[in-house]
Amino acid sequence: MTFCIGIKTRYGIIGLADTRITSGSDTTTSKKVYTVNRKNHSFFIMTSGLRSVRDKAITYFGELIEKEDDNYDKLYKAVNGFADQVKQVAREDKASLEESGLTFNLFSIIGGQLEEDKEPKLYLLYPQGNWIEVRQGTPFVIIGNTGFGNPVVRRSMTFDEPLEFALKSAFLAFDATRISSNDVDYPIDTVVLEKDTYNIIENRFHQGELQHISEYWNDCLKEAINKLPADVLNKAFHHEPIAEINKI
Repeated sequence: MTFCIGIKTRYGIIGLADTRITSGSDTTTSKKVYTVNRKNHSFFIMTSGLRSVRDKAITYFGELIEKEDDNYDKLYKAVNGFADQVKQVAREDKASLEESGLTFNLFSIIGGQLEEDKEPKLYLLYPQGNWIEVRQGTPFVIIGNTGFGNPVVRRSMTFDEPLEFALKSAFLAFDATRISSNDVDYPIDTVVLEKDTYNIIENRFHQGELQHISEYWNDCLKEAINKLPADVLNKAFHHEPIAEINKI
């Protein structure tokens, strides 16, 4: 499984991806972020799904970029270009994968800003090659193992938050997923794209660098639970009179 998250705010886009690859009982580390970074033209792709499908689609797309990148002046055009490669891999491999009991699945988060984009854009690409744009109402998208981190970001993120806040929220969503699932883990890769800079800053973090944040967050959660104004819940520890129960 995988954990990848992209968040868009009015100040730009951040992305975070784990690197855990699980195959049966074997686990390895591999990068799940592909970036293109050149003058007035920067975007990234994060993927979740079968590694063989991902590698083949990215390889095909890399060759396409070498020949046709100048034709992409808006990010949606690059998204369509990658979608075409995903569909090409599906035509080549989907039937044989399904015969082997495997599902053709490659979800992708694509974010960036190209020459003619008025602001950074963020897209979710489905395995079928269709896509949706991530907008202000719900300014984030998670692929892979989505259940544990989703509530963290839903409670914290709005479109007006600064990128630093977005990155902290993304990390806490990853951390919630990591401690709840053994197929998501460190190291993590981050990408940051500030609006109108056309420059993706990419970094990798290991557990030792961030463990103190996880421990601090755990302590804060425990303290917050202890301080909850929840005296009404004390009723759960006492028997109500039968007559009062029957009135309900």
